[in-house]
Amino acid sequence: MIRLVLCRRLGAALAVSVAMAATAWAQTPPATTPAAPATPPTATAPAPAPPAATPAPAETPPAAQPPPASPPAAQAPAAPPAVQTADPFGEELMLAGKTVVIMKGTATWDTAFDTITSTLKTLQGALDKQSIKAAGPSLIVYTSTDDSGFVFQAEIPVAEAPKSSLGKDISTGKSPEGKALKFVHRGSYDNMDNTYEAITNHLEEKRLEAKDSFIEEYMTDPLKTAEDKLVINVYVPLK
Repeated sequence: MIRLVLCRRLGAALAVSVAMAATAWAQTPPATTPAAPATPPTATAPAPAPPAATPAPAETPPAAQPPPASPPAAQAPAAPPAVQTADPFGEELMLAGKTVVIMKGTATWDTAFDTITSTLKTLQGALDKQSIKAAGPSLIVYTSTDDSGFVFQAEIPVAEAPKSSLGKDISTGKSPEGKALKFVHRGSYDNMDNTYEAITNHLEEKRLEAKDSFIEEYMTDPLKTAEDKLVINVYVPLK
């Protein structure tokens, strides 16, 4: 009997417990399902690194400028004009005989230069007719002189004797040769008196004995040169 009552109490207690438990369960909110962990925000990809700064193109160095033109080389100072040495005065030398065409003449001192140039002009004309060229400066050889005038030979050197006659008053021969003294005259024919005076003084001072003739060599053409521009070599043959 005791077991039955106990069993009933236990059963009632169990029923009450069950009921209470059911009520509690009903009242107990369902357990909250734990929220799924928040998905972490997708990691934002880091912004792409800014493109590497393109290095500014290196400044192109300016084209090399050509070196400044070298200053022109200093010009050597112009050579001073050659100093004309003094003309020979009394220079001793040997004259060589040359083939010449000759025309003789006479003149007074007053008309000396006109007569000389006229004779040379005639002689040159005779050569021109046969197309014969002069082979050197014209010569005037004084063969004799006196107070009133002189006798002379106008001579023009040629390479060879003409093959035919140049005229009745023209001949062929040789110019003077042998030892002589050389002097130079510059200027007009009329001023040659001063040159011959200096020559005479030189011969006396040196005690030289000259022959009775003397020779003028016209380095400038007397037919084309102004009289005051004449250059004449004077040769005095010595004994």
